[in-house]
Amino acid sequence: MRLTRRQLLGSAAAAAGLGLYTWRVEPHWLEVVRRDLPVQHLPQSLIGRTLLQISDIHVGPRVDNAYLLDVFARITALAPDILVYTGDFVSFDDTGAMREQFTRMYATPPHGRLATLGVPGNHEYGPRWAHPELAQRVLAVVEDGGIRVLRNAIADVEGLQIVGFDDLWGQRFDPDTALATLDRSRAMLALSHNPDTADLDGWRGFEGWILSGHTHGGQVRAPFLPPPIVPVQNRRYTQGAFDLPGHRWLYVNRGVGHLYRVRCNVRPEITVFTLQRA
Repeated sequence: MRLTRRQLLGSAAAAAGLGLYTWRVEPHWLEVVRRDLPVQHLPQSLIGRTLLQISDIHVGPRVDNAYLLDVFARITALAPDILVYTGDFVSFDDTGAMREQFTRMYATPPHGRLATLGVPGNHEYGPRWAHPELAQRVLAVVEDGGIRVLRNAIADVEGLQIVGFDDLWGQRFDPDTALATLDRSRAMLALSHNPDTADLDGWRGFEGWILSGHTHGGQVRAPFLPPPIVPVQNRRYTQGAFDLPGHRWLYVNRGVGHLYRVRCNVRPEITVFTLQRA
């Protein structure tokens, strides 16, 4: 069937509108996702407290500073009790302008009332994720801003053990070190940027939630279909919650930033968890 000129113009207008939406609207249309987070042995003092997860901020030339500052302002207004950053603080570019940009952005980032914690992502490790010296510089800036970065270590927040893993692609994921002092009789949860780490050996009796990011939800997803590109080996791990073996659960956050400025059916996300005793 031959299309009329009006039909062609209508199709072109629809395509242009969709392109404008995926480029200008959805990448900045932040969703605040709210969920309960049941934790075994959770101390009484933490029941009903909020834990907010932000991931994949990607400070750099591809993500608008004004948008990220607005995200930070919304987090501050939410006043979480615990705030966790699950990696990819930057899209690394070792130029003077880039260093100045992320130094400004992380000079006064949002904080939690009880604790502000983070873990590295692959982008902290620079080109080919192979430069630990660059990660050291980025994470020093982040820590100067008041974010305690856990690199295969545990933080205790009023009796809740929060295990933070270093990055898988940066060749620094080390569960033996991270879990060496874990008390299995007490409340616990984990932060690990790449959700593929949940399928690796070495969790050694860890039981609880693992909070991850890394995937951006795929950034583009046709209705009723999985996203075509997801940077994980286990392609189930796109976004949302997953049951795992060994009394573990995984939550994959869609992130707030992007590598390429396009999102379709995958809005950026911050997640506000209400802590509950399992």
